[in-house]
Amino acid sequence: MKTKLLFFNIIFLLIVTQCLFAGQMDVLKAKNFTVFYDPPLRFAAQEVVDMYPRIKADLEHIFGWQLNLKPSVVLIRDRRQFQRMAESPLTVAFAVPTRNLIVIDHSRMSTNPFNLGVVLKHELCHLLLHHHIRVSTLPRWLDEGIAQWASDGIADIVMDQKRSRLNRVSFRNGLIRLHTLEKRFPADTPSLSLAYEESKSFVTYMIGKFGKQGVLTVLTYMRQGENVDSAILKALSIPLEELEKKWHRSLRQKITWFTYISYHLYEILFAAGALITIYAFIRLIIRKRAYMKGEEDSRFYS
Repeated sequence: MKTKLLFFNIIFLLIVTQCLFAGQMDVLKAKNFTVFYDPPLRFAAQEVVDMYPRIKADLEHIFGWQLNLKPSVVLIRDRRQFQRMAESPLTVAFAVPTRNLIVIDHSRMSTNPFNLGVVLKHELCHLLLHHHIRVSTLPRWLDEGIAQWASDGIADIVMDQKRSRLNRVSFRNGLIRLHTLEKRFPADTPSLSLAYEESKSFVTYMIGKFGKQGVLTVLTYMRQGENVDSAILKALSIPLEELEKKWHRSLRQKITWFTYISYHLYEILFAAGALITIYAFIRLIIRKRAYMKGEEDSRFYS
Protein backbone atom coordinates (compact mmCIF):
# COMPACT_ATOMS: atom_id res chain seq x y z
CA MET A 1 0.00 0.00 0.00
CA LYS A 2 2.84 2.40 0.91
CA THR A 3 4.68 1.56 -2.33
CA LYS A 4 1.52 2.28 -4.35
CA LEU A 5 0.99 5.58 -2.51
CA LEU A 6 4.62 6.62 -3.06
CA PHE A 7 4.35 5.77 -6.75
CA PHE A 8 1.16 7.82 -7.04
CA ASN A 9 2.74 10.83 -5.30
CA ILE A 10 5.72 10.76 -7.65
CA ILE A 11 3.51 10.49 -10.74
CA PHE A 12 1.25 13.29 -9.53
CA LEU A 13 4.12 15.62 -8.74
CA LEU A 14 5.65 14.96 -12.14
CA ILE A 15 2.38 15.78 -13.92
CA VAL A 16 1.59 18.92 -11.91
CA THR A 17 5.19 20.19 -11.95
CA GLN A 18 5.39 19.61 -15.70
CA CYS A 19 2.13 21.49 -16.24
CA LEU A 20 3.23 24.41 -14.05
CA PHE A 21 6.59 24.85 -15.71
CA ALA A 22 5.05 24.51 -19.15
CA GLY A 23 2.66 27.32 -18.27
CA GLN A 24 -0.33 25.02 -18.59
CA MET A 25 -1.61 25.55 -15.03
CA ASP A 26 -2.20 28.74 -13.08
CA VAL A 27 -2.10 29.18 -9.32
CA LEU A 28 -4.56 31.01 -7.11
CA LYS A 29 -3.50 31.41 -3.50
CA ALA A 30 -5.65 32.28 -0.52
CA LYS A 31 -5.00 32.17 3.21
CA ASN A 32 -3.92 28.60 4.04
CA PHE A 33 -5.34 27.39 0.72
CA THR A 34 -4.05 26.99 -2.85
CA VAL A 35 -5.80 26.16 -6.12
CA PHE A 36 -3.96 24.89 -9.19
CA TYR A 37 -6.08 25.06 -12.31
CA ASP A 38 -6.09 24.94 -16.09
CA PRO A 39 -6.31 28.56 -17.35
CA PRO A 40 -9.87 28.24 -18.77
CA LEU A 41 -11.04 27.30 -15.25
CA ARG A 42 -10.14 30.60 -13.59
CA PHE A 43 -13.74 31.37 -12.58
CA ALA A 44 -14.11 27.86 -11.12
CA ALA A 45 -10.85 28.32 -9.19
CA GLN A 46 -12.12 31.59 -7.75
CA GLU A 47 -15.37 29.85 -6.85
CA VAL A 48 -13.41 27.22 -4.91
CA VAL A 49 -11.49 29.93 -3.04
CA ASP A 50 -14.72 31.76 -2.17
CA MET A 51 -16.60 28.67 -0.93
CA TYR A 52 -13.72 27.08 1.00
CA PRO A 53 -14.16 29.03 4.30
CA ARG A 54 -17.87 28.18 4.48
CA ILE A 55 -17.33 24.47 3.73
CA LYS A 56 -14.43 24.26 6.19
CA ALA A 57 -16.56 25.86 8.93
CA ASP A 58 -19.47 23.51 8.18
CA LEU A 59 -17.28 20.39 8.49
CA GLU A 60 -15.72 21.67 11.70
CA HIS A 61 -19.22 22.22 13.09
CA ILE A 62 -20.38 18.71 12.09
CA PHE A 63 -17.44 16.88 13.68
CA GLY A 64 -16.34 19.35 16.35
CA TRP A 65 -12.78 18.98 15.03
CA GLN A 66 -10.53 21.69 13.61
CA LEU A 67 -9.34 21.43 10.02
CA ASN A 68 -5.90 22.90 10.69
CA LEU A 69 -4.49 22.13 7.26
CA LYS A 70 -3.19 23.97 4.24
CA PRO A 71 -4.88 21.97 1.49
CA SER A 72 -4.28 22.29 -2.22
CA VAL A 73 -6.94 21.73 -4.87
CA VAL A 74 -6.14 20.83 -8.47
CA LEU A 75 -8.86 21.50 -11.05
CA ILE A 76 -8.30 19.51 -14.23
CA ARG A 77 -10.18 20.30 -17.41
CA ASP A 78 -8.99 17.36 -19.54
CA ARG A 79 -10.74 14.14 -18.51
CA ARG A 80 -8.04 11.97 -20.06
CA GLN A 81 -5.35 13.69 -18.03
CA PHE A 82 -7.40 13.18 -14.87
CA GLN A 83 -7.99 9.51 -15.64
CA ARG A 84 -4.25 8.89 -15.75
CA MET A 85 -4.25 9.57 -12.01
CA ALA A 86 -7.69 8.23 -10.99
CA GLU A 87 -8.28 4.70 -9.68
CA SER A 88 -11.37 4.14 -11.84
CA PRO A 89 -13.00 5.60 -14.99
CA LEU A 90 -15.97 6.37 -12.72
CA THR A 91 -13.92 8.60 -10.41
CA VAL A 92 -14.75 12.31 -10.49
CA ALA A 93 -12.47 13.46 -7.66
CA PHE A 94 -10.10 12.05 -5.07
CA ALA A 95 -8.13 13.14 -2.03
CA VAL A 96 -4.52 12.37 -1.15
CA PRO A 97 -4.43 12.89 2.63
CA THR A 98 -0.65 12.41 2.89
CA ARG A 99 -0.24 15.57 0.78
CA ASN A 100 -3.38 17.47 1.92
CA LEU A 101 -4.36 17.37 -1.71
CA ILE A 102 -7.64 17.25 -3.63
CA VAL A 103 -7.85 16.56 -7.37
CA ILE A 104 -11.11 17.26 -9.22
CA ASP A 105 -12.16 16.38 -12.76
CA HIS A 106 -13.94 19.64 -13.57
CA SER A 107 -15.39 18.20 -16.79
CA ARG A 108 -17.70 16.06 -14.62
CA MET A 109 -19.01 18.89 -12.47
CA SER A 110 -21.99 19.44 -14.74
CA THR A 111 -22.99 15.76 -14.41
CA ASN A 112 -25.93 15.22 -12.07
CA PRO A 113 -25.68 15.12 -9.06
CA PHE A 114 -22.18 16.60 -8.96
CA ASN A 115 -21.34 20.22 -8.37
CA LEU A 116 -18.13 21.82 -7.26
CA GLY A 117 -19.31 22.67 -3.76
CA VAL A 118 -20.47 19.23 -2.65
CA VAL A 119 -17.48 17.51 -4.26
CA LEU A 120 -15.08 19.85 -2.48
CA LYS A 121 -16.89 19.21 0.81
CA HIS A 122 -16.70 15.44 0.28
CA GLU A 123 -12.97 15.47 -0.40
CA LEU A 124 -12.25 17.90 2.45
CA CYS A 125 -14.06 15.49 4.74
CA HIS A 126 -11.57 12.79 3.75
CA LEU A 127 -8.70 15.14 4.63
CA LEU A 128 -10.31 15.99 7.97
CA LEU A 129 -10.81 12.33 8.94
CA HIS A 130 -7.27 11.34 7.97
CA HIS A 131 -5.85 14.37 9.77
CA HIS A 132 -7.35 13.19 13.07
CA ILE A 133 -7.41 9.39 12.64
CA ARG A 134 -4.47 7.19 11.69
CA VAL A 135 -4.64 5.57 8.25
CA SER A 136 -4.13 2.12 9.76
CA THR A 137 -7.13 2.68 12.06
CA LEU A 138 -9.63 4.14 9.59
CA PRO A 139 -11.22 1.51 7.29
CA ARG A 140 -12.02 2.55 3.75
CA TRP A 141 -15.75 1.80 4.09
CA LEU A 142 -16.07 4.07 7.14
CA ASP A 143 -13.95 6.80 5.57
CA GLU A 144 -16.18 6.80 2.47
CA GLY A 145 -19.46 6.33 4.34
CA ILE A 146 -18.80 9.28 6.66
CA ALA A 147 -17.71 11.48 3.75
CA GLN A 148 -20.91 10.66 1.84
CA TRP A 149 -23.04 11.37 4.89
CA ALA A 150 -21.31 14.70 5.56
CA SER A 151 -21.59 15.82 1.92
CA ASP A 152 -25.29 15.06 1.39
CA GLY A 153 -24.76 11.58 -0.03
CA ILE A 154 -22.35 12.47 -2.82
CA ALA A 155 -19.71 9.84 -3.66
CA ASP A 156 -16.30 9.99 -5.35
CA ILE A 157 -17.63 8.17 -8.39
CA VAL A 158 -20.41 8.34 -10.95
CA MET A 159 -23.19 5.91 -10.03
CA ASP A 160 -26.52 5.19 -11.67
CA GLN A 161 -28.79 6.95 -9.19
CA LYS A 162 -31.88 5.20 -10.61
CA ARG A 163 -30.62 1.61 -10.44
CA SER A 164 -29.34 0.89 -6.95
CA ARG A 165 -27.61 -2.48 -6.63
CA LEU A 166 -27.74 -2.48 -2.83
CA ASN A 167 -31.35 -3.60 -2.43
CA ARG A 168 -31.15 -6.16 -5.21
CA VAL A 169 -28.03 -7.91 -3.89
CA SER A 170 -29.23 -7.74 -0.27
CA PHE A 171 -32.34 -9.66 -1.36
CA ARG A 172 -30.04 -12.42 -2.61
CA ASN A 173 -27.61 -12.20 0.35
CA GLY A 174 -24.96 -10.93 -2.03
CA LEU A 175 -23.60 -8.01 -0.02
CA ILE A 176 -19.84 -7.46 0.25
CA ARG A 177 -18.67 -8.03 3.83
CA LEU A 178 -17.30 -4.89 5.44
CA HIS A 179 -14.03 -6.51 6.51
CA THR A 180 -13.14 -7.01 2.83
CA LEU A 181 -13.59 -3.25 2.27
CA GLU A 182 -11.16 -2.13 4.96
CA LYS A 183 -8.10 -1.44 2.82
CA ARG A 184 -9.46 -0.94 -0.69
CA PHE A 185 -12.59 -1.14 -2.82
CA PRO A 186 -13.07 -3.60 -5.71
CA ALA A 187 -11.86 -2.56 -9.15
CA ASP A 188 -14.75 -3.84 -11.29
CA THR A 189 -17.53 -1.31 -11.87
CA PRO A 190 -20.53 -3.19 -10.36
CA SER A 191 -18.66 -4.15 -7.18
CA LEU A 192 -17.12 -0.68 -6.86
CA SER A 193 -20.54 0.97 -7.04
CA LEU A 194 -21.89 -1.53 -4.52
CA ALA A 195 -19.01 -0.82 -2.13
CA TYR A 196 -19.84 2.89 -2.18
CA GLU A 197 -23.54 2.18 -1.66
CA GLU A 198 -22.83 -0.16 1.24
CA SER A 199 -20.52 2.36 2.92
CA LYS A 200 -23.18 5.06 2.82
CA SER A 201 -25.97 2.69 3.84
CA PHE A 202 -24.15 1.29 6.87
CA VAL A 203 -23.20 4.72 8.22
CA THR A 204 -26.79 5.90 7.66
CA TYR A 205 -28.03 2.80 9.50
CA MET A 206 -25.75 3.53 12.47
CA ILE A 207 -26.96 7.12 12.63
CA GLY A 208 -30.57 5.94 12.46
CA LYS A 209 -30.02 3.50 15.35
CA PHE A 210 -27.66 5.47 17.58
CA GLY A 211 -27.94 9.05 16.37
CA LYS A 212 -25.29 11.36 15.01
CA GLN A 213 -23.61 11.56 18.41
CA GLY A 214 -23.22 7.78 18.53
CA VAL A 215 -21.24 7.76 15.29
CA LEU A 216 -19.19 10.79 16.36
CA THR A 217 -18.33 8.93 19.57
CA VAL A 218 -17.07 6.03 17.46
CA LEU A 219 -14.82 8.45 15.56
CA THR A 220 -13.62 10.01 18.82
CA TYR A 221 -12.47 6.61 20.11
CA MET A 222 -10.71 5.99 16.81
CA ARG A 223 -9.07 9.38 17.07
CA GLN A 224 -7.68 8.19 20.41
CA GLY A 225 -6.15 5.15 18.69
CA GLU A 226 -8.85 2.49 18.97
CA ASN A 227 -9.51 0.31 15.92
CA VAL A 228 -12.99 0.30 14.42
CA ASP A 229 -14.10 -2.92 16.18
CA SER A 230 -13.10 -1.65 19.60
CA ALA A 231 -14.47 1.85 18.95
CA ILE A 232 -17.91 0.57 17.91
CA LEU A 233 -18.07 -1.81 20.87
CA LYS A 234 -17.18 0.95 23.34
CA ALA A 235 -19.38 3.63 21.78
CA LEU A 236 -22.42 1.58 20.77
CA SER A 237 -22.17 -1.45 23.10
CA ILE A 238 -22.45 -3.92 20.22
CA PRO A 239 -19.78 -5.83 18.27
CA LEU A 240 -19.25 -4.65 14.69
CA GLU A 241 -20.04 -8.13 13.32
CA GLU A 242 -23.40 -8.23 15.11
CA LEU A 243 -24.21 -4.67 14.01
CA GLU A 244 -23.43 -5.63 10.42
CA LYS A 245 -25.80 -8.62 10.65
CA LYS A 246 -28.57 -6.38 11.99
CA TRP A 247 -27.97 -3.97 9.10
CA HIS A 248 -28.23 -6.84 6.61
CA ARG A 249 -31.53 -7.93 8.14
CA SER A 250 -32.89 -4.40 8.04
CA LEU A 251 -32.13 -4.20 4.31
CA ARG A 252 -33.83 -7.51 3.57
CA GLN A 253 -36.90 -6.52 5.59
CA LYS A 254 -37.39 -3.51 3.36
CA ILE A 255 -37.50 -5.66 0.24
CA THR A 256 -40.73 -7.42 -0.79
CA TRP A 257 -41.35 -9.61 -3.81
CA PHE A 258 -43.25 -6.72 -5.35
CA THR A 259 -40.23 -4.44 -4.91
CA TYR A 260 -37.90 -7.09 -6.29
CA ILE A 261 -40.14 -7.56 -9.33
CA SER A 262 -40.23 -3.80 -9.87
CA TYR A 263 -36.41 -3.74 -10.00
CA HIS A 264 -36.52 -6.32 -12.81
CA LEU A 265 -39.67 -5.07 -14.50
CA TYR A 266 -37.91 -4.30 -17.78
CA GLU A 267 -36.34 -7.75 -17.94
CA ILE A 268 -39.66 -9.42 -17.03
CA LEU A 269 -41.58 -7.47 -19.68
CA PHE A 270 -38.90 -8.27 -22.26
CA ALA A 271 -39.06 -11.99 -21.42
CA ALA A 272 -42.86 -11.94 -21.45
CA GLY A 273 -42.83 -10.21 -24.84
CA ALA A 274 -40.45 -12.84 -26.18
CA LEU A 275 -42.68 -15.66 -24.91
CA ILE A 276 -45.76 -14.03 -26.48
CA THR A 277 -43.92 -13.72 -29.79
CA ILE A 278 -42.84 -17.37 -29.67
CA TYR A 279 -46.39 -18.45 -28.76
CA ALA A 280 -47.86 -16.43 -31.64
CA PHE A 281 -45.28 -17.89 -34.03
CA ILE A 282 -46.11 -21.45 -32.95
CA ARG A 283 -49.85 -20.81 -33.35
CA LEU A 284 -49.21 -19.39 -36.80
CA ILE A 285 -47.32 -22.54 -37.80
CA ILE A 286 -50.07 -24.76 -36.40
CA ARG A 287 -52.75 -22.80 -38.30
CA LYS A 288 -50.72 -22.90 -41.48
CA ARG A 289 -50.26 -26.66 -41.22
CA ALA A 290 -53.98 -27.13 -40.45
CA TYR A 291 -54.86 -24.99 -43.47
CA MET A 292 -52.51 -26.97 -45.75
CA LYS A 293 -53.91 -30.23 -44.42
CA GLY A 294 -57.44 -28.96 -45.09
CA GLU A 295 -56.45 -28.07 -48.65
CA GLU A 296 -55.03 -31.55 -49.20
CA ASP A 297 -58.16 -33.20 -47.78
CA SER A 298 -60.45 -31.13 -50.02
CA ARG A 299 -58.44 -32.07 -53.12
CA PHE A 300 -58.56 -35.74 -52.12
CA TYR A 301 -62.35 -35.79 -51.72
CA SER A 302 -62.95 -33.78 -54.85
